[in-house]
Amino acid sequence: MTDRPTDLSSLPSYRQPRRVFSARKLALMASVVAGLGIAAYGLSPQGAPLDVFSTAAHAQVANEVSKVARPVGFADIVERVKPSVISVKVNIAEKVAKNDNDDDTPFQPGSPMERFFRRFGGENGIPGMPGGRGGRGGRAVTGQGSGFFISADGYAVTNNHVVDGADKVEVTTDDGKTYSAKVIGTDQRTDLALIKVEGSSSFPFAKLADGKPRIGDWVLAVGNPFGLGGTVTAGIVSAVGRDIGNGPYDDFIQIDAPVNKGNSGGPAFDVDGNVVGVNTAIYSPSGGSVGIAFSIPASTVKSVIAQLKDNGSVSRGWIGVQIQPVTQDIADSLGMKKAEGALVAEPQANGPAAKAGIQSGDVITAVNGEPVKDARELARTIGGIAPGAAVKLNVLSKGQEKTINLTLGKLPNTVEAKADSGGDNGGSSRGADVPKLGMTVAPASSVAGAGKEGVVVTEVDPKSAAADRGFKEGDVILEVAGKSVTSAGDVREAINAAKSDNKNSVLMRVKSGGQSRFVAVPLAKG
Repeated sequence: MTDRPTDLSSLPSYRQPRRVFSARKLALMASVVAGLGIAAYGLSPQGAPLDVFSTAAHAQVANEVSKVARPVGFADIVERVKPSVISVKVNIAEKVAKNDNDDDTPFQPGSPMERFFRRFGGENGIPGMPGGRGGRGGRAVTGQGSGFFISADGYAVTNNHVVDGADKVEVTTDDGKTYSAKVIGTDQRTDLALIKVEGSSSFPFAKLADGKPRIGDWVLAVGNPFGLGGTVTAGIVSAVGRDIGNGPYDDFIQIDAPVNKGNSGGPAFDVDGNVVGVNTAIYSPSGGSVGIAFSIPASTVKSVIAQLKDNGSVSRGWIGVQIQPVTQDIADSLGMKKAEGALVAEPQANGPAAKAGIQSGDVITAVNGEPVKDARELARTIGGIAPGAAVKLNVLSKGQEKTINLTLGKLPNTVEAKADSGGDNGGSSRGADVPKLGMTVAPASSVAGAGKEGVVVTEVDPKSAAADRGFKEGDVILEVAGKSVTSAGDVREAINAAKSDNKNSVLMRVKSGGQSRFVAVPLAKG
């Protein structure tokens, strides 16, 4: 659907009915209106306009009003920062439009932003391209977004999903001039892109903030919503450190400044005129702004853009582990006082962590002496260190604290194929019951396609503790309370041992869909 400018002349005219007042009422109105600072005219005996602003009453009111603090506006800030913001227009070749996914999502199938797109309500939930980036029938399509200059020679920041797949990029500056631009580099994991605008060496540019914003700070969003370039909206920082399911590097700032389609890639300014974030996505059941927008923090932008400028891509450190959060149940199972750190579900074969001796069930609690709050923080910390660097990890392994030194590898740019989960349970026996957990299991070796290790869940009571923790038929339990299991008897024995130790839950390592995870299952009393 093509947006059309509104013809203001076609709007109905609403006028107040004309009324006649007595001289007494008119005088009263004049004094009241004068107090409000609104222009009003009455009739003098000579028929000339009555100047109500020269009266003694008005002078007294004006003096009193001048003593009252006026609301703080943003005009001075906007006047300074708005010239650095650009509107970004892209053309996507016909072949890309033909090959895009069928349901018109603006991202590659399986990508982190595509998962976010589906989670938060389809194309109406993303502030990027009006009408989506897909385009049916093989037609060439265009899209619009926002961006901002970070240097006078034309380097500018925008979102990866704004320029991804584009064969032509044009930008329009605040003064209405249009320039060609080329993509220098993109980073899908953080949804950032660096472009170079040609045609001048004196572009007005913005500065990325050095500090972190606080919840409650004012922010100004400037961008190109619905193609309306140079639009300014205001709000506050609603939250920080938001995880929206985009990936392990999620660390979004949530703001309530109105952000809509086309704002993607635009800056969120603080009251000092510095960029605190890059507006990337919104949550919106309706398709319009509902006051929940997400911005990439300036600290992330700095590190990513620096690499894109130097190398055209981003290299991240990698230790080769599959990790998960430490919940309170898991902490209790491991004897930890606090639910902190990152639990290693499974080290990748031949990865730096596996070579250094890190095992499934270990909890990484610190990197180079800095405490690790959770799994996301570990991913961001390691990802922010250059490949090849030496790091020191503090690890809790089987109740013992130890220090492990290793050299970081390079995070692969491609996602490796998942192992076959062996979901075919044909030929399996019904399995043996695991008391008070609400599931039955059978040796993996007796179930076709399940492998040789562990026990396969063959049945789950939907009202059981196992069902509450996400167990389903076909899952493979590899360990219970740190011990490998190959039969229902092994599972029962490990559970009884945990109960004898007065533990409230037992930790199980479970393989599901080709990936391992730890699950803390509460133990019934008695």
